[in-house]
Amino acid sequence: MDTQPHILIVDDDREIRDLLGRFLTKHGYRATTAADGREMKKALADWAIDLVVLDLMLPGEDGLQLCRNLRAESDLPVIMLTAMGEETDRIVGLEMGADDYLAKPFNPRELLARIKAVLRRTGSSGGRQAVEDDGGRIAMFDGWRLDLDRRELTAPDGVLVPLTGGEYDLLAAFVSRPQRVLNRDQLLDLARGRDAQPFDRAIDVQVSRLRRKIEADPAEPALIRTVRGGGYMFTPKVEHG
Repeated sequence: MDTQPHILIVDDDREIRDLLGRFLTKHGYRATTAADGREMKKALADWAIDLVVLDLMLPGEDGLQLCRNLRAESDLPVIMLTAMGEETDRIVGLEMGADDYLAKPFNPRELLARIKAVLRRTGSSGGRQAVEDDGGRIAMFDGWRLDLDRRELTAPDGVLVPLTGGEYDLLAAFVSRPQRVLNRDQLLDLARGRDAQPFDRAIDVQVSRLRRKIEADPAEPALIRTVRGGGYMFTPKVEHG
């Protein structure tokens, strides 16, 4: 699997979103776009984002408010886009927690350089770290206990169940977003990278292997349910501690 950084571009200008999305994809990144704060929040819930490129001027909640909210909830890196000459807004943006800013109009190569620098500085672990840090380092479900520090799974009877790296990453993705339908692309992304073959069924193989380890009856799975035409849903309630 690849571990391409996943960049979220939030801008109400569709032309800019499309241009930056294509440019970043061409240079080895994954790119998701959003037109406003609502779409941004949905993208952050659906994907493991590593860095947000956030326009200051947005309909509804502006970039400063969104940056403030984001910083209150996570340490996800943010590069803010501002109009030329808005020095005060840039300063306020940095005070709100943005990691860098870029004035419009700009050369996409300049943005690429800023993204690389910020990811280097922050360790590029933004959204993916959140998979393991979502509410605590221990996740408990249906009598099972997943230690996210030790990467250990303990069965309800206290027996330690060995997991491969891929099985652990997949289970960590499931416990971070329980009771939600996740398609294969989302699971591949949340489980630390996306396979270069978009139609590859590797995720189905990992789900099958994981079911054999945690389901009472793998032939009739209750914890990891298949959703027709959608993907998979992790059904149990998850408690973090």
